[in-house]
Amino acid sequence: MTTDKPKPSKPPAAPEDGNETSRPASGGGGRSTEPSVHPADLARVLDVTVELSVELGNRQMRVAEVLALEPGATVEFTKPADEALDIYVNDRLIARGEAVVLGERYGVRITEVVSANERLRTSGVVREASR
Repeated sequence: MTTDKPKPSKPPAAPEDGNETSRPASGGGGRSTEPSVHPADLARVLDVTVELSVELGNRQMRVAEVLALEPGATVEFTKPADEALDIYVNDRLIARGEAVVLGERYGVRITEVVSANERLRTSGVVREASR
């Protein structure tokens, strides 16, 4: 007597156009609110160049003050020296860190990665609800 073993079920195939935006949530029949990232989609952006900048501080000056700047002049910023520096990618705050000297160059040591919620808030996409 032979018994047929049940065949393992296969996960649903991704759409051929590669534009799947979410997968079914595990353990339920609904859809996940998290977008899925396919390795092929991620590979498309890994070589994209972005601009990373670090803000030491800022200050408003009158044009006359700017024109009076000369070698040796010192400009003081409002940010305290012990406060973390803001790190931006394409003008979006993504992290904070501290200045370091690496040989003859400056660098920044990452001390905090900004949460996704804070990144959305600073991007202007999401605004805090008024209380």
